[in-house]
Amino acid sequence: MTVIVDRIRALPSWQVTLTGALFVLGFLIAAQLAAEGPRIRYTSQERTTLTETALGLQQQQDALAARILELRASIVELEGEEPGSEAQVRELNAALEQARIAGGLVQLSGPGIVFRLEDAEHPGADRDSLVTARDIRTLVDELWLAGAEAISINGERLTTGTAVLDIGNAILANSAYLAPPYEVNAIGPDDLYERLSSAAPFVEFVQNRIEPYALRLSFAELDSVTVPAYAGTIRSRYARPDPSASPLP
Repeated sequence: MTVIVDRIRALPSWQVTLTGALFVLGFLIAAQLAAEGPRIRYTSQERTTLTETALGLQQQQDALAARILELRASIVELEGEEPGSEAQVRELNAALEQARIAGGLVQLSGPGIVFRLEDAEHPGADRDSLVTARDIRTLVDELWLAGAEAISINGERLTTGTAVLDIGNAILANSAYLAPPYEVNAIGPDDLYERLSSAAPFVEFVQNRIEPYALRLSFAELDSVTVPAYAGTIRSRYARPDPSASPLP
């Protein structure tokens, strides 16, 4: 040990300094190389994770872009179907209007016939010389059968729920009391009266009821006859199953 120390002391001072400096430099280079490996590995691992995340986000973006294009195509398709939808709405409105007409809820005007039915000019004590609800019902029924599309009596629109009844010396139609003379307005085809007058029941009605009892029946064919809308209350009734009833075997 003494020999080694003596040799170091015998070396020039600059060699000792240079050796120390080289030793420190080598130590620093070794330390840096030792730290560089983990840093490179860490950076490579981090770059792989970021790449995977970016690829995932890109896939989501592509999926969203495809969905947007799909929705836009659907909107264009719906916009292209809009005229058809409007046509369907018009058809539904037309069907609704026809239902309202059939239900008597719309005033109508058109070519038709106006009948005037009155008691005998000199009625006796016999009820047969007065116009009854049955006479009006017979005339109305024959008009329907002849093709009438709308009928009113003294301004009361007749519907499927209208009842024409004798109430004392008056006639009840809907909820209105009618007094003579009775004016029956009917709208229908141009040959409505021809159809009516050629029907056997109508001919029998004139021969067996109008003429024998001197009831007065007159008519006029007009280019424009007005039948007002039904002004009464509409009550819709329908059948419902009885929950307590036992089913049929």
